[in-house]
Amino acid sequence: MLRKKKSVVILVLVLLVSTIVGCTQQESSSKGEEFVIGLDDTFAPMSFRNEQNEIVGFDVDLAKEVAKRNGWNIRFQPIDWAMKEAELNSGNIDMIWNGYTITDERKEKVNFTDAYLTNSQIIVTLSDSDIDEIDDLKNKTVATQAESSSLDAARKLDGFIESLKDGKIIEYSTFNEVFNDLESGRTDAIIVDEVLARYYMNNKGEGLYKVLDENLGIEEYGVGVRKEDEELLKKLNITLEEMKNDGTYDEIYSMWFAE
Repeated sequence: MLRKKKSVVILVLVLLVSTIVGCTQQESSSKGEEFVIGLDDTFAPMSFRNEQNEIVGFDVDLAKEVAKRNGWNIRFQPIDWAMKEAELNSGNIDMIWNGYTITDERKEKVNFTDAYLTNSQIIVTLSDSDIDEIDDLKNKTVATQAESSSLDAARKLDGFIESLKDGKIIEYSTFNEVFNDLESGRTDAIIVDEVLARYYMNNKGEGLYKVLDENLGIEEYGVGVRKEDEELLKKLNITLEEMKNDGTYDEIYSMWFAE
């Protein structure tokens, strides 16, 4: 009789363990893969904080739709933009998705998705400025964001930085600081991503600013992932292409870039 009771107890324990394992596996499966997306939360309209302190923007909406279609859970992590590749390759984040310009130098550190948006680097001054072309910037004070594609574009223009006041360009952590520097009169001009600049100027009043006809080059945005994350890269490309084909991309685009 005692042996029979032991057998029953063992059977109950086995069933209990099996149930717990099954539930755990089901819960894990229902959660899906989890990814952390690194971004600059001041880079409107790609990703920024609204009045409720929520991270919103064009890239944010794209990422959410891609995650939804793949059953992923994602979290947006603000990072020091100057450390973006280090954050990615150390494992602190899984993607750089924030108006991230595709360059040959960056391709050595990360893998990029296919380009999903075209952008240019523009020069902005105040509307009453006497600066009308790039040559007018000689011996002038110019600012941009540190380790940004705007800075890369300035560096590529032969002799440009050397021609500025003190032979250097002023660097700030965010483009908000860059615009503030211009508005306060501390700098004569700024170099900035056009998608950000147009959004910013539209909200502040375009009459305050002047955009030079010349720009520092056309570029393309992509999502950056670690070199070894080939399957993730494949899924991102497939899903973004599906969204373009079925019209979802255009719907999201029109929400942020109506003009």
